[in-house]
Amino acid sequence: MKKYLYQGLLSLTGALLLTVTGATPVDYKDPDEQEWNFKVYLDDNEIGYHNFSLVEDDDRQRLVTEADFRVRFLFLTAYRYEHTNQETWNGNCLQEISSKTNANGTKFSVRGYQAGDGFSVESDEGLTEMGDCVKTFAYWNPNILNEPWLLNSQTGELLSVEIEAVAEETLNVRGIDVTAQRYHLEAKNMQLDIWYSKDKRWLALESTVKGNRKLRYELI
Repeated sequence: MKKYLYQGLLSLTGALLLTVTGATPVDYKDPDEQEWNFKVYLDDNEIGYHNFSLVEDDDRQRLVTEADFRVRFLFLTAYRYEHTNQETWNGNCLQEISSKTNANGTKFSVRGYQAGDGFSVESDEGLTEMGDCVKTFAYWNPNILNEPWLLNSQTGELLSVEIEAVAEETLNVRGIDVTAQRYHLEAKNMQLDIWYSKDKRWLALESTVKGNRKLRYELI
């Protein structure tokens, strides 16, 4: 159980699943674009929460996230996951990151910062020097759809990603049917489907984890 859930959580910093419907869609306007609070489900079982907020100041953004998952079996906690992360962005480029994760007793720590013309990441694997304008799996920023590499905020790895547009679909967002474009993302140990509105507002995400189970976030 630890193995399949860990692989599914490896690069998720925020997510949302919405239901596909057949009704007439409308344009989507999020009533509070800067704060997202989610219930987290593994298949149909609620396992915890993942909350994050984005504060913007001119060209700078500060993202704060917190997650706490518990998978229970026979009234016992079989798996526990805790994750906190803070990111500072300047435009579309990451400036700083600081994250801590406890994946069922396995602990990760990441610290990254802009250093001259590059980006330095300190993790449990040591110091890694990366190129300029690094991006994490920041689903709120549609510019990641054009990136071949994204930083895993949990492990500090820079992962090769493949992202392609799949189909236009209709989703139900807080009781309103919305036209959305679905994208499929693949990277190390992960497969995601991400939905955006016509004006590139992030609407939804679903991840398939080992055993063909679904990890999904439901906005509250």
